[in-house]
Amino acid sequence: QVQPVESGGGSVQAGGSLKLSCVASSSIFSRCGMGWYRQAPGKERELVSSMSIDGTKTYRDFVAGRFTISRDNAKNTMYLQMNGLKEEDSGVYQCACVKYDYWGQGTQVTVSS
Repeated sequence: QVQPVESGGGSVQAGGSLKLSCVASSSIFSRCGMGWYRQAPGKERELVSSMSIDGTKTYRDFVAGRFTISRDNAKNTMYLQMNGLKEEDSGVYQCACVKYDYWGQGTQVTVSS
């Protein structure tokens, strides 16, 4: 099974924007709602946002109104548009299908003041 590949991370100043991408295998992407997770140093990994196959979106309170999740089924790709970034948004962002224990390596997001 080819693991998903995230990209789009980087270093930005507070208030800036980044757009993350996650390319997954078609066999997983077509039958699994996927999510974005993040982990900061010394902290547990946490769910940021998720999107089901039928398009239902969920956001954690700490990103609601700033982040937007989307998916392009034709490209087997999921996105996370992050606006109004804060220092506390820093961490490694991974995309995943928890149902099938399907995780990417992650992409680093660093937000500085």
